[in-house]
Amino acid sequence: MTQNIYDDETFFAGYSQLPRSVHGLDGAPEWPVLRSMLQGLRGKQVLDLGCGFGWFSRFAAGEGAGSVLGVDVSARMLERARRETGDSRVLYERADLESYAPQADAFDLAYSSLAFHYIADLAGLLARVHAALKPGGAMVCSVEHPIMTAPVRQEWLADADGRATWPVNGYLDEGERVSNWLAEGVVKRHRTIATYLDLLLGAGFTLGKLVEWAPSPEQVAAEPGWAKERERPFFLLIAARRS
Repeated sequence: MTQNIYDDETFFAGYSQLPRSVHGLDGAPEWPVLRSMLQGLRGKQVLDLGCGFGWFSRFAAGEGAGSVLGVDVSARMLERARRETGDSRVLYERADLESYAPQADAFDLAYSSLAFHYIADLAGLLARVHAALKPGGAMVCSVEHPIMTAPVRQEWLADADGRATWPVNGYLDEGERVSNWLAEGVVKRHRTIATYLDLLLGAGFTLGKLVEWAPSPEQVAAEPGWAKERERPFFLLIAARRS
């Protein structure tokens, strides 16, 4: 079973204060690139895996999706998602993605934002997502970049000149990583880029696009505090398709 850290009171309180929790998709700096990887949503059946507060589910409905099913393991997240969603086309379901099996051949798009790096059996989940898509259906997802998840101690260091440096160690040693982000003992799964691609291809997907995301120079100009984030990619964004 996935660690349900989002129902931890301390973690949830901290997560609720993040810009992406307060401002939604507009507070997620990677969103413009993710959005560009989507095709038209009008009339589409959409599956939102790890839907959280429901920001993308509501966006998809606003773009004309025929139906949206948001799935998350966190009762706290779903409570707020339901409270803030007034569109009958959007439904939410509580389920653990480690074992969740969506209806086969039912969806045109599967979307997931920053959820897959919590999943131990990602191969199994991707196989079930592939089966849930209609032929020609798409999957768009984001995960923390493997450079982010690799170090045992996930924190900035300073080089001899005082320049912020992100350590890259343990990169090829895949598996569980435990960090103290917003709460103690947060469990994530480190995988290399090659493994992510192998899992996608092994599930039957065709890769459409892969982006190693970091803030653009324009974003840094608007938010100077992000300058350090250009020292390494923050997220891995993936668009794939069921043939």
